[in-house]
Amino acid sequence: MRRTTAILRAICLALGVVLAAVSNPGSAAAATIVIVNTDGPNEGFNSNTAAAPVGGNPGTTLGQQRLNVFVQAASIWGSILPSDVTIRIQSAFDDLACSATSAVLGSAGAINVARDFPDAPFPGTWYHIALANKIAGSDLIPAGNDINARFNSALNGNPACLGGRNWYYGFDGNEGTDIELLPVVLHEMAHGLGFSTFINSSTGQLFNMFPDIYSRFMLDTTLGLHWNEMTQAQRQASAINTLALVWDGPAVTTVSSLFLGGRPRIVVNAPAPIAGNYVVGTADFGPLLSDPGVTGDVVLAADNTGVSSDACEAIQNDVSGKIALIDRGTCSFASKAVRAQAAGAIGVILVDNVAGSTPPPMGGTDPSVTIPVASLTLANGNTLKAELGNGLNATLGADPSLLAGADAERRVFLYAPNPVQSGSSISHFDVSALPDVLMEPALSAGLSTNVDLTRYLFEDIGWLPQTTDVADATVVRLRGATPNPFGLTTTVQFELPHAEHVDLAIYDVAGRLVRRVVSTMMGPGLFSMVWDGTDERGRPTAPGVYFSVLKSAGETQSQRLVRLRG
Repeated sequence: MRRTTAILRAICLALGVVLAAVSNPGSAAAATIVIVNTDGPNEGFNSNTAAAPVGGNPGTTLGQQRLNVFVQAASIWGSILPSDVTIRIQSAFDDLACSATSAVLGSAGAINVARDFPDAPFPGTWYHIALANKIAGSDLIPAGNDINARFNSALNGNPACLGGRNWYYGFDGNEGTDIELLPVVLHEMAHGLGFSTFINSSTGQLFNMFPDIYSRFMLDTTLGLHWNEMTQAQRQASAINTLALVWDGPAVTTVSSLFLGGRPRIVVNAPAPIAGNYVVGTADFGPLLSDPGVTGDVVLAADNTGVSSDACEAIQNDVSGKIALIDRGTCSFASKAVRAQAAGAIGVILVDNVAGSTPPPMGGTDPSVTIPVASLTLANGNTLKAELGNGLNATLGADPSLLAGADAERRVFLYAPNPVQSGSSISHFDVSALPDVLMEPALSAGLSTNVDLTRYLFEDIGWLPQTTDVADATVVRLRGATPNPFGLTTTVQFELPHAEHVDLAIYDVAGRLVRRVVSTMMGPGLFSMVWDGTDERGRPTAPGVYFSVLKSAGETQSQRLVRLRG
């Protein structure tokens, strides 16, 4: 077959550290990933600034801690993805865009793409070069690196950058108000490994006249077409077809219910003319919206200062026992919720102040917030405001029959806001996913080492064998874990001959529950579940012996796991 390669883009540069990955049984070894550092003297990975070890990161300089995070992220991906070809990731720290309220944390992409290479599953289809190398079983461009990645060096306590927040270099998810670097690196590496399309999201134009493997699983449910089947004009319209663009790969669809909860919603109960379900945005703080939710009369909050309904000052009117309707303003989302809670509100509905097709996600942290918070678009917020004098009553809750971030067929939404957001649109899962997943366009607190749905998207595009169907299974069977022994993560596989409730959990040698991996209706099929070595609270477990225990229909099976030091 003809092999064609093309330069896509260069995003950054960066040391030559080879990460030794534990081998997986099978046709290919676990991937070996090399970090290539071209940072200048005393910058980025080469910074000699003294630093105290933190969160399992033993580095004693800023540069070494940064490098250790990259090694950790590469080890995680290397233990999951099989390849006989070394993956080389150019990485550097640079001053990227950052203001007091927003920042580009990082960016990454494939340096080269290839099509029509030996053993390519689809002809005339671009593949990220690391994936193409894996499938071909050889380095198609041996003189070149595979992925470019840049990360923001401005997160260093500078008040002009996110109010003085810093990178957190620990591995334990205890970043507090800072930003944990590890999930950001995992996210950006995933883009370079295959979680992105090369099609122009603004114009719908193909890259060098051919579709890519990612586009073959991008389904517009309005048109009933995948992106590789569309005209350029259809792709351009599909890129802003919010909540109608889904990933329909079988692996992601099969496991979506294991990672996503019930779909958050606001149900307007009265008055009758506007009654019904409303799509909402969710907050990184406060409790998740759940079923049956919180019900109450809705009152417009008033602080009697400036924009009187933005709750940027103490609320003056009576919202006690009611749901406070609050306008978006210049103060933080969490501070609005704190003031509403202090005034006795049982919930908050935030109304966007700019037109848009999706309700705004609400970032921030404040553990003191205990009431549910949801947001509406400006248009829907105005609809509610027009009925405030007519007995407006609503419920903040979740629909257990629908998944947060997926359609009725459990196909996960891709991010398709209107207007297009260059660099974010279509190459991410939608922000409606809850709990938050790694490949949303904005980092959420609480993400650390779990690669969740991303591992299954990589199965769909060819990194891993398809394991969503089991033709000859007649009994539930725990197939084992790979790798075992393991350092950072291990993947436990089991077969189900028919749909039934299963419980997969990790126990220590004393029989104490360490982590419940999944407990839900599943199947039929062959399933792969990743345990990232953490307990129920997300804390890393100690090296030692553990047991994976699979319970289903009165049957219990177990396997011994050995965790090495990560």
